[in-house]
Amino acid sequence: MASNLRLEDCVNTHCPWSGDPVSADSLTRYQGKVVGFCNPGCRDKFEKAASTFDAAIEGKN
Repeated sequence: MASNLRLEDCVNTHCPWSGDPVSADSLTRYQGKVVGFCNPGCRDKFEKAASTFDAAIEGKN
């Protein structure tokens, strides 16, 4: 999933959900930027929420 993403490219240092430090195994790409989370569960929750909002903005929902 995010094996080619690097922690040093991450735009944030703390998880937007928990406030804990980001982890190298919990990165994703969003709008061309690497975004980090404290664990894969927070990352997956973000990906689901972001895709829902992106679809609504694009009029697909």
